[in-house]
Amino acid sequence: MSTREPQTENDVALLRESLSTLPEASVKPSFILVSGLPGTGKSFFSRRLAEDIPLAILETDVLRRTLITDPSYSPSESNRLFQAVHGLLTSLLRDGISLVLDATNLVERHRETLYAIADSNNALLVIVRTEAQKAEVEERMARRAEGADPNDNSEADMAVYQRMRPTQQRIGRNHIRVDTTADVSGVVRKIAKDISRWNRA
Repeated sequence: MSTREPQTENDVALLRESLSTLPEASVKPSFILVSGLPGTGKSFFSRRLAEDIPLAILETDVLRRTLITDPSYSPSESNRLFQAVHGLLTSLLRDGISLVLDATNLVERHRETLYAIADSNNALLVIVRTEAQKAEVEERMARRAEGADPNDNSEADMAVYQRMRPTQQRIGRNHIRVDTTADVSGVVRKIAKDISRWNRA
């Protein structure tokens, strides 16, 4: 029996319904946890992964607007969002759906909740920190302001980047660091091999 509040139950159902076609279920699902400051290429890397690996992409910028039409990014709104995201993660992993979570995930205390969700659902947890030089982030933010990339769903700008930068904490588990200004194909191949090995174990 679920112990979640009715609001969260409804939110989880709404978010799940909003997802496009899900990958085939697996007995041993994988959970790719992407962490990084705004503009460091989290969404780009998540999409690149999903090109080679069957994964559901959970992009919190999109999920937020699924729940709230005109988001304010207030603490209470974010709390509602992440309660629902945690429920969605649990629901998908229990059903054997492998996924990638595209969110800043900067604070270790918040990541620990995600580690626990992966562990309790017997999922392979792969943690990736995306990185990019500040000058590159500034260029990306400028392109974002111009609407140059139709796949860019974030509203974060350099002010948000600067505000969040001091909050980024060390990741307490083994993780992969990826510079998204370089070719990420090698990292994608490594993760694909890790998942294949996990499924055969």
